[in-house]
Amino acid sequence: MPTLTPFCGLDFGTSNSTIGTWQNNAPTLAYVENSHLTIPSAIFFDFETATPHFGRTAIAHYYNGKDGRLMRALKSVLGTPLMKDKTYIGANKILFTEVLGTFIKHLKTQAENFSQQSIEHVVLGRPVFFIDNNPTADKEAQNTLEQVAKEQGFKHIEFQYEPVAAALDYEQHISEEKLALIIDLGGGTSDFSVIRVSKNGHNKADRSQDILSSIGIHIGGTDFDRLFSLAAAMPHLGHGSMMKDAFGIKEIEVPSPIFRDLATWQKINSLYTPETMHTVKSIQHTAYKKDLLQRLLNLLERQEGHKLADEVEQAKINLTDTIETHLNMAFIEEHLTPTVARETLNNAIQQKTEQLVTTCKQALTLANVTASQVDSIFFTGGSTAIPTVRQAFLNLFPTAEIVDGNRFGSVGIGLTLEAHRKFA
Repeated sequence: MPTLTPFCGLDFGTSNSTIGTWQNNAPTLAYVENSHLTIPSAIFFDFETATPHFGRTAIAHYYNGKDGRLMRALKSVLGTPLMKDKTYIGANKILFTEVLGTFIKHLKTQAENFSQQSIEHVVLGRPVFFIDNNPTADKEAQNTLEQVAKEQGFKHIEFQYEPVAAALDYEQHISEEKLALIIDLGGGTSDFSVIRVSKNGHNKADRSQDILSSIGIHIGGTDFDRLFSLAAAMPHLGHGSMMKDAFGIKEIEVPSPIFRDLATWQKINSLYTPETMHTVKSIQHTAYKKDLLQRLLNLLERQEGHKLADEVEQAKINLTDTIETHLNMAFIEEHLTPTVARETLNNAIQQKTEQLVTTCKQALTLANVTASQVDSIFFTGGSTAIPTVRQAFLNLFPTAEIVDGNRFGSVGIGLTLEAHRKFA
């Protein structure tokens, strides 16, 4: 029988989540959705049965037209005013913290089923900054996540920076000391840490002398999705087209806020209101391309915003391996499958990519090291697969060894190693 211990490492991510336990004297990710070690951070509330569904199952229920509400990018609300708000789940209003709690409780239950033991000790991952340039909001975000975890039955809670956790995973696979740059490009945030790593580093109780710098920025995969959606999908719904102003005199561009919200995972549900429909119909009345606004109306009436966001994300993923793909919008209108090019994605995310590179350089400055002194680059997080983003970092470090970690699992493994050190 495997060795069972009552602690875990929980990586609650914007796009995907994992939870690790200790099995056979090693950190092991738990099965969180059937045979999967990762789970999309998504909940679908079924209005008919009042039952929450999670991950891929949640997304499938939504795609299959079940009557309910899908919520994704749950982590993005931490540290924002939304945390104190309530949201409608059918006829009932519940706090966003309750939604987060429901998802974290599911992860805890899956880990307990996997390890066959109640778990009360946890190391939670956190970005270097939940919120940029706002220490008060950042602290509030961690406090909120800690309180939510306590409410789900965790009694002993510690936090570790996600890039540091990734470094702990990296240390399992090296034989000599290295100066490493950990690049963790997640769904909602991106973090950079310059760390001295070594074979037995994870056994040290104090890593403060090894962590030379740690810095983050609130840019991630969901930002790339949003920008790509605005560039590739939203023009087919009227974004960027022209209309007459309220007096019928001037030509103006169709207002963009609805399109920006439709391209933002956590804001999509807020558009399914009579007020939004009224606004779009008013715009359509004086729009030159009424057919495009009709597509937008059809999508909103059928509440298929998340489906579009998912298709945009899939097109982004496809462009990792090819320079051109099709964006499936045929569920909005038959045969609507526009061709999109990698160049479109590159142009859409160029400014954000430059900001990531600037932040990476700041990590070097804070560590008082040069790019040539860095021995290895350890990549983790889904956005490290985007060719133009990846190349931007490779250009900075032409002589460094490039190591690809488990894009969605390294942080969870590292958090479990940290939990073993703290709680075993």
